[in-house]
Amino acid sequence: MPISIERKKEVISTFKTHESDTGSPEVQIALMTEKIAHITEHLKLFKKDHSSRKGLLRLVSKRRNLLNYLKNTNVERYKSLIEALKIRK
Repeated sequence: MPISIERKKEVISTFKTHESDTGSPEVQIALMTEKIAHITEHLKLFKKDHSSRKGLLRLVSKRRNLLNYLKNTNVERYKSLIEALKIRK
């Protein structure tokens, strides 16, 4: 089951950089983090679901690439996002 529309809007409103922002790296990383948490909970129940595990690894890789991009372009935004999402690096 995907992330609910209300939760998605809440995440976007929390991490947006301007009024009509839905595609900045911060918003994308926050949404990916929500999906990763959801898939992780799913995999705790269904340990043999290898297709979801593969999707999780792809999502983590995409998030890592976006985090690297943000780190290379603006370190302050990167550090504040890491702290807000409680992602370890």
